[in-house]
Amino acid sequence: MKTRRAMFAGSWYPAGASDCEKEIRTFLADKRFRVTPDKNFIGGIVPHAGWYFSGSLACNVIAALKAANPQDTPDVIVVFGMHLAPDSPNVIMADGAWETPFGDIPIATDIATDLVEQYPFHIESPARFSQENTIELQLPFVKYFFPDARLLPIGAPPAAQTIEIADSVADAAGRLNLKIKVIGSTDLTHYGPNYGFAPAGRGEKGLDWVKDRNDRIIIEYMMDMDPVAVIREGSSSHNACCAGAAAAAITASRALGATSARMVGYSSSYEKNPGDSFVGYAGILYG
Repeated sequence: MKTRRAMFAGSWYPAGASDCEKEIRTFLADKRFRVTPDKNFIGGIVPHAGWYFSGSLACNVIAALKAANPQDTPDVIVVFGMHLAPDSPNVIMADGAWETPFGDIPIATDIATDLVEQYPFHIESPARFSQENTIELQLPFVKYFFPDARLLPIGAPPAAQTIEIADSVADAAGRLNLKIKVIGSTDLTHYGPNYGFAPAGRGEKGLDWVKDRNDRIIIEYMMDMDPVAVIREGSSSHNACCAGAAAAAITASRALGATSARMVGYSSSYEKNPGDSFVGYAGILYG
């Protein structure tokens, strides 16, 4: 089986298994984002900055997908992500495996094939792919908490067809008798001169506007489980770099039976690196 190389190991997260596990144990001890495992969570939304900035939040969301019932293990973890425009093609990796420090994750070729027969996709392979952090940064967490699960990575544009595809993912899993969990990978507002977006001034003034207004609005739509509003808001207010991925996770979670959302936490890169330019992060669970 051919394997897609991990391109961000050793830079955005540790390259070795022991170092990754040490980081994960530290993240799980972070009381700020700890989740009480009192129900079966089906999906979630996670950030995708380097682990130094947003690893704790992402780790705790993905850990919570397992915590309620460790025996009810999924066959496949679906990760929606990628920085795409509304007119970008749908993207999928349909076979092979993806490298992580904890070992390779095989691709769920059966579901991928089902989707490719229904929708137009740009198909990536272990040899030909875009270097994208949004999905890869979640994969050590996925392999650590779900060592036997396969992976379905999908690039989800902020477009109407993404919602159709997310529904079809849930439908295909049912027809193939597969248990799945879903993850949507997106950061929120990219603010400041580094990103050419600073409508509320610099420093703490801008931070307050991002946290209390711009990010808050799209988080409310995510909590309402409204995928159409998430795509619309992300496109109009620059408060989700991968609104399609978030919308897909919401849609698939709903199709799989989720009826409510839980906020795991909010943070930003400003906490680690105060300055005029920063990025917001949210962690949300659906169950």
